[in-house]
Amino acid sequence: MNSTAALHADTGAWVVDRPGPVDGTATGPLVWERRPLEVPGPHEILVEVEACGVCRTDLHLAEGDLPPRSARCTPGHEAVGRVRAVGPGVDGFAAGDRAGVAWLAGTCGACGHCRNGRENLCPDSRYTGWDRPGGYADRLTADADYAYHLDEDRPAEELAPLLCAGIIGYRALERAELPPGGLLGIYGFGASAHLTAQLALARGSRVAVFTRAPAARRLALDLGAEFAGDSYDPSPEPLAAAVLFAPVGELVPVALTALDRGGTLSVAGIHLTDIPALNYRRHLFQERTLRSVTANTRADGAAYLAEAARTRPVVRVRRYPLRQADTALADLAADRVTGVAVLVRE
Repeated sequence: MNSTAALHADTGAWVVDRPGPVDGTATGPLVWERRPLEVPGPHEILVEVEACGVCRTDLHLAEGDLPPRSARCTPGHEAVGRVRAVGPGVDGFAAGDRAGVAWLAGTCGACGHCRNGRENLCPDSRYTGWDRPGGYADRLTADADYAYHLDEDRPAEELAPLLCAGIIGYRALERAELPPGGLLGIYGFGASAHLTAQLALARGSRVAVFTRAPAARRLALDLGAEFAGDSYDPSPEPLAAAVLFAPVGELVPVALTALDRGGTLSVAGIHLTDIPALNYRRHLFQERTLRSVTANTRADGAAYLAEAARTRPVVRVRRYPLRQADTALADLAADRVTGVAVLVRE
């Protein structure tokens, strides 16, 4: 079925007009515009958006830290909605299905990385809200092979953050190689961190959080962390592993210093300020490991969503109407969001 007859002839979306500081004013980088309704092509689905999470990657794109790959791109890669039409060749979705559209939007499928189960490293990978229009919109199209079927029993605004904050946190935790029952250090405590902490706790590990925001420290303790301190506070004991979510390179040596022997620090963000010089003996000796995290595979997404369906993490949501995406990004930039900001169509 590929029918859009019952849909409006055009749709609204936010676009990054000119990358620059996000302050929530009319002169900011985001502009709302009307555009023709896109008809799904082969292997694509057309999704009417119910909710879309606001990710720090969107902020990096809007402000220019992440160079745009297409002119006037629509951000947003945590979109939850209903399939309204399907293109030729789509077998896994039908009109009315609930779908999630996440960061990874496509890969070549033929390179060595794709063949070896590491499609997140594909040189020709494409991303929602960067290479193709994202979820800060009434509707978007997506490759059906990269979309997820979602549960019907949770509100859209609680599911949306799982599609990036949850999935990338899952991969970052896997990359950190936290041993069973070990103490995990989390640096920065925003959308992804508050889901990753719950994932580690559900697996029987312990969590220590380091963040500058008092409200975030209170949330960490409420969710079960046994320690919550400032970003630069010493750890109460050596960390078995750590994940850096804050895009602050100065925290890399801080976290490495806090690691126990053999511990691993994974850096979860797509953007990081410069890392200061490291001292080999203090920061890396005794087989401490520093790892980056690059996007995720579809297998990561499926595994995390299945685990989240079992453990049902608390998602601390701050709702914004879709037409206030500029305000949501400004609040994120100013650290006024505890938990995760989500855009909701009214």
